[in-house]
Amino acid sequence: MCGIAGFVGNGSEQDLNRMIQAVLYRGPDDDGVLVRDGVGLAHARLAIIDVSPAGHQPMASGTGDTVIVFNGEIYNFGELKRLVPDYPFKSHSDTEVILALYERFGEDCFEKFDGMFALAIYDFKVKKLVLARDRMGKKPLYWSRVADTIFFGSELRALMTHPSFKKEINQSALRKYLFYEYVPTPHTIFKNVFKLEPASYLTFQNGQTDIKTFWKPDFSPTEDSFAQAGSQLDSALDRAVAKRLIADVPLGIFLSGGVDSSAITYYAKKHTKDVKTFSIGFERQSFDESSYARQVAQFLGTDHHEMILTAKDVLNVVPHLAEIIDEPLADPSLIPTYLLSQFTRSHVTVALGGDGGDELFAGYPMFQADYFAKIYEKIPRAIRKNIIEPLIRALPVGHDNLSLDFKLKRFMNGFDVPARYRHHTWLASFNPHEQELLLKEKGGGELLEDLDRYISESGTKNTDRQRDYLYLRTYLMDDILVKVDRASMHKALEVRAPLLDRDVVDLVDTFPTSFKQRGLTTKYILKKIMADKLPRHIVNRAKKGFGMPVAEWLCGELKPLCNELLARDKVMEAGLFHWDYIDRLKQAHFNKKANNYKQLWTLMVFQMWYQKWFL
Repeated sequence: MCGIAGFVGNGSEQDLNRMIQAVLYRGPDDDGVLVRDGVGLAHARLAIIDVSPAGHQPMASGTGDTVIVFNGEIYNFGELKRLVPDYPFKSHSDTEVILALYERFGEDCFEKFDGMFALAIYDFKVKKLVLARDRMGKKPLYWSRVADTIFFGSELRALMTHPSFKKEINQSALRKYLFYEYVPTPHTIFKNVFKLEPASYLTFQNGQTDIKTFWKPDFSPTEDSFAQAGSQLDSALDRAVAKRLIADVPLGIFLSGGVDSSAITYYAKKHTKDVKTFSIGFERQSFDESSYARQVAQFLGTDHHEMILTAKDVLNVVPHLAEIIDEPLADPSLIPTYLLSQFTRSHVTVALGGDGGDELFAGYPMFQADYFAKIYEKIPRAIRKNIIEPLIRALPVGHDNLSLDFKLKRFMNGFDVPARYRHHTWLASFNPHEQELLLKEKGGGELLEDLDRYISESGTKNTDRQRDYLYLRTYLMDDILVKVDRASMHKALEVRAPLLDRDVVDLVDTFPTSFKQRGLTTKYILKKIMADKLPRHIVNRAKKGFGMPVAEWLCGELKPLCNELLARDKVMEAGLFHWDYIDRLKQAHFNKKANNYKQLWTLMVFQMWYQKWFL
């Protein structure tokens, strides 16, 4: 895993050095720059495969015509190497295999890669820049074009140092952030700056910019039985984990004690005896999962490492969040993910994680809420509106993590929107009506246009499969994967996601909903194939996740910071929000008349970002 940056057009070697220095923590082992004929390419290396100097980047091809900077891992590079037997390889790195395949196949090479990647290739022979990003959007890639100059990087902070960059808030993206709690691809918080879409490549040649897609999902339903599908999934997961155990540096596994990470640990133990696992726990028992991770580690016989966090450990990170993220991301679990990454990096350089399991196998509580929604909509509207909903609104406000009243009120507030928007409304921070009260500038683009675009892109009319694709292309890609990338790479830790292996994703995309969810049982097929491999109580236990008592802390330990960040003068300085409305949100929460933790945390994160990156 690494950091990349570059430009074509306006820019100097000094500019390029500033760009790569901004993301140097992503690759502390080595760095390099190349400036030639108005082209700048830079790389910060975290050495994983072929840690010798032969893997140095920017790397030129055998002919010298093509140069690459690459962030990621290509797991099938050994197999692909056989497609170019005459290429004069000088290293054992996957980077050089990419170069060789590009010179042989051009942009058609990207569909052959099994792995995670964000890369830039410049072909000096035809004066063409190519940017490409992996199928699932695991690795980040930002770009911008100003006149005849294009510049790019692994993170926004790299682009911010380029002389052509302009700091202008994208009002449409701000509205999307306030709704989703992240800025969805291809947008960014800044005008005229974009995230390259997943499974896409961008070309810049003769002043023309073009973006093409090299992969789309296939939701054609399987004709296999449940038993056959389970057997195929078992084999696919086994292969996915095995290929991600290859590294020339120490490797471990994030183990929470949930079924996803426990499954990955099980398959890893099939291939190697020496498996290191890492988990964090919390002093507060209601948020602690460490005992489950400990039980799985003991059952499978791993070398287990555990760290118990205090509230102070977590709260100490909060004021420094903007150092980790250079675009607003209001997922509180970024903090424990960061602390887990820091702890793990003290032992290993690569970690396997369970990301993708909830999206692929319908694991979130919203899928259970969907089940109830189909029942609830059968109740006459008059009864819902005049009896049930007033009773829910009258429930006492609780500040416990996902308290009953919070879940019921969320369910009710998201129920009346069109079904295709329901899950994202349940997850949302500020709905459209609340944004009208919050924002000084009205309008700014269609809020949910990205959901409609992805529904169309899914190529299926099956609403369940559309919903699943939305999760892959929104919450997973722009929240979960961004969170893990920034938290881990800030500590120079590479995290791999076996559940997002291309063969696993292609297989699960063919599964009907009944394979993934039966009534209120989520991850049904995954739990079935793991039932005889892991302790039954581990397989069947309810999802917990990295929950934190933010609602409670906002009335206690976090209240001073909340008041500081959302003070009248700070809000007025930005000129974006109505302070009176924010104050009402604060007072209602502090007085326990409402649980507004999502809205307040979303605003606090934005204010921290604004003060660090915009002022």
